[in-house]
Amino acid sequence: MRRFLLPLVWPTVAGVLVAIVLLIAFPKLSGQAPSVSPPAASPQPVQETATPPEVKRPAPEVKNAPALSRNAGPVSYSEAVERAAPAVVNIYSSRIVESEQHPLMSDPFFRQFFGKDTPSRQRMLSSLGSGVIISDEGYVLTNHHVIKGADQIQVALRDGRETLAEVIGTDPESDLAVLRIDLEDLPVIALSDSSQAAVGDVALAIGNPFGVGQTVTMGIVSATGRSHLGLNAYEDFIQTDAAINPGNSGGALINPEGALVGINTAIFSRSGGSQGIGFAIPANLAREILNELVTQGRVIRGWLGIEAQEMTRELAASFGLDSVVGVVISGIVPDGPADAAGLQPGDVLIKVDGRTIRDARAVMTDIAAIAPGTKLPLSLVRNGERIDVTLEVGERPTAEVSQPQSQP
Repeated sequence: MRRFLLPLVWPTVAGVLVAIVLLIAFPKLSGQAPSVSPPAASPQPVQETATPPEVKRPAPEVKNAPALSRNAGPVSYSEAVERAAPAVVNIYSSRIVESEQHPLMSDPFFRQFFGKDTPSRQRMLSSLGSGVIISDEGYVLTNHHVIKGADQIQVALRDGRETLAEVIGTDPESDLAVLRIDLEDLPVIALSDSSQAAVGDVALAIGNPFGVGQTVTMGIVSATGRSHLGLNAYEDFIQTDAAINPGNSGGALINPEGALVGINTAIFSRSGGSQGIGFAIPANLAREILNELVTQGRVIRGWLGIEAQEMTRELAASFGLDSVVGVVISGIVPDGPADAAGLQPGDVLIKVDGRTIRDARAVMTDIAAIAPGTKLPLSLVRNGERIDVTLEVGERPTAEVSQPQSQP
């Protein structure tokens, strides 16, 4: 009897095993749809802050460097350093903070015995960075994070002179700040056309790393137009492998002829020191920010008043789009330009001024360059239907942004 059943059992077992393998490899055969994770929650809309008072100053006069010659490389870069280094300054910023006198005062049990008369003392926090003298009027470019929250800023020149600096203006969204010092016969650096910087160009970084004194390091331009790094709201970095360390922030990235190519601002590092990936704000962008901060006291940018989410293939398919274009409007700032034009969360913005959106950060930069008050045509998709609207571009409100730990 057993010999008779054995040939019948094995085909049945083999069929069950094949069915299990097919269900594991192709879950759709079970009739259950694969699970889809919801899109990540978008950040809250930027809150408006008070508009700074109007400032009227003439734009600073800066030196324009001639086009870089790439015909032959020099044996030494000492002449370039001698042209640029005197204009690179050390910046020492300090702020006073309240600190409790005794560690036990952080315990609520002990603090209750003192009430409001908790003993405390003031202490001074200091930080260091670098800056670049950009004009004969004494304007100095540096990073916003170098002087953020400072009560006092001291500038030291290479020739030994020291003075206190006045803050003319800051722009957290590009991480730039403009200071002014009142000294005679200032050394001034010339500004190059950073749009001509090419991958492979020799680059020299000048600054004050770790407070050891002015230092020069050499590398090349590793990349241009770097963005999507999450460092600033507006990014268009020049990447270099010239060693940049803590204290180099705000210093100069120069070409072999001693002209300013960029302002050193951040590094990518797992150790806190240089690992060959540094970023500088291009001189052309720094020039624009300098002019606006000096002449107007703030940077004026165009603004739609929306929070946007990057488009993905899954989202494009869910909205019925044939390709991955546009951005999803995830939030609308109340009483902003988009709110006034009737835009809604869930709309897909596909065109701005007739140009198809393929990169959310790129279109954000383009909108920032539009003057407030400009009528701007938009194309969007809502519930599968295309809608064309025109809104009036507003002025982007000033907002503080947090700085990453990787900045030197």
